[in-house]
Amino acid sequence: MLKLGDQFLVVFKKLYADYRFGDIIIHWVNDDELLEMNNRFLNHNYYTDIITFDYSRGKKISGELFISEDRVVENANKETIPFEQERDRVIAHGVLHLLGFKDKTEQEQEEMRLKEDQFLKELYHGS
Repeated sequence: MLKLGDQFLVVFKKLYADYRFGDIIIHWVNDDELLEMNNRFLNHNYYTDIITFDYSRGKKISGELFISEDRVVENANKETIPFEQERDRVIAHGVLHLLGFKDKTEQEQEEMRLKEDQFLKELYHGS
């Protein structure tokens, strides 16, 4: 378990200045643990890379991110990108859920991907 790092918070505060950021806790788990959580809490019987629990109140963002390291490794290998880049994308994805972004429809997924890319660009290159 660890808290969202300062570098991530600086970028999110810059991109989403209307929000305040409280504790965002990250838990690294394996595929089987996250599958069990996906079944138990969401009634989904499939592997996923992240499950987000949102404890936000109004504009104060807080929550827990449960991330499968197995999925992140597999996704990075499949996309032929560094593990760290995929890790950062998945963390950003979880925080974007805390900010209210969804990814159920194709349009929402496209918007989510654009927001992830915007975050990564700012994280790695600044503006």
